[in-house]
Amino acid sequence: MAAVQPQLEKESGDDSLLPLVHDIIKCMDKDSQDVHQELAKLKTKIQEAREQISNMPGIDSSPVEQQQQLGMLRDQVRNKNQLLHKYKGLCMFDVPKAS
Repeated sequence: MAAVQPQLEKESGDDSLLPLVHDIIKCMDKDSQDVHQELAKLKTKIQEAREQISNMPGIDSSPVEQQQQLGMLRDQVRNKNQLLHKYKGLCMFDVPKAS
């Protein structure tokens, strides 16, 4: 899952729809013919957002399945933390300080 996150961050550039809506309103105020172009840009941006959402990992899982997976992952983290604390307590990790 860690490998998926950087990929999503790279793909997401400017995800705000507000600038496109602002441009549409400006074109409408000026009675410009560019309104259709701006609306097409907005439509494309919305479609891209829909595709990104449908490609998200776990989107096909139900909320109950997601909660179960979250519980399992939390248990794994808890167990690994316990092991880490156990191994940190061993003498072999004690390094004498140089004076």
